[in-house]
Amino acid sequence: MKRNLFIIFITIFFMSESCAGKKESGTIVCLETTYGNIKVKLYPETVKHYTNFLKLVNTGFYNGLLFHRVIADFMIQAGDPNSKNAQPGAFLGSGDVGYTIPAEFIYPRYYHKRGALAAARQGDQTNPLKASSGCQFYIVEGKTFTDFQLDSIERINAQKLEGKLFQKIVSAKQDEVKRYRLEHNQPRLDALRDSILAEVQKEMKNNLSYKLTPQQRTDYKTIGGTPHLDGEYTVFGEVVEGMDVVDKISKTKTDTNDRPIMDVKVIKAEVE
Repeated sequence: MKRNLFIIFITIFFMSESCAGKKESGTIVCLETTYGNIKVKLYPETVKHYTNFLKLVNTGFYNGLLFHRVIADFMIQAGDPNSKNAQPGAFLGSGDVGYTIPAEFIYPRYYHKRGALAAARQGDQTNPLKASSGCQFYIVEGKTFTDFQLDSIERINAQKLEGKLFQKIVSAKQDEVKRYRLEHNQPRLDALRDSILAEVQKEMKNNLSYKLTPQQRTDYKTIGGTPHLDGEYTVFGEVVEGMDVVDKISKTKTDTNDRPIMDVKVIKAEVE
């Protein structure tokens, strides 16, 4: 009898240790919403987003806030503090907490597959470093893509990368560009341009970050997502339970500002 009790105790002890280990590898937050519960796993590698989101959850920041921007087959967005007790029809989305979070792109490991949890942010013109909102987040619903569509996205990504590389090299050679322009030395400018383009092409051959991984292609073709957002917004978690709730929210009727006509709330957010 004593031996059996000892075995039971040891079993329970190691089961508890195992559960603790799982929590360390990805904390689970439950979002209780008007339509049901959504459980998200946070990625510890995105340290700043992970810590900030948990801080806001633990202080009750999200309790009572609305999903203020909802677009079917795309995403559902929440976290605007101005949405709490907002009047029907009021424009939402500009509320924040007074600080931003530096971008944490763990790419291509984490990307915008269906169910991805990511941070909203201001556009590139006012936010070239792609810093995240201190509180607003979205969950990807997305849609599926064909190989042809994914090839097109890769070409767009390649063009963006070429542009960035070109600007980077030109900036490093700005003194030469200015000197040749002042001298009205067009042959030198043409030669410099050609050398920069050659350097860009060389770097493009060694930098394949614009290409989708085989896993990305599989996910985007089968479960779906929003691949055009990859590398633009920080993905810091994913839905592990409740995607049916995300789908329900995404299909609600909205006004011209994508706000649901009937309020959809985060009733309560808590760490499990």
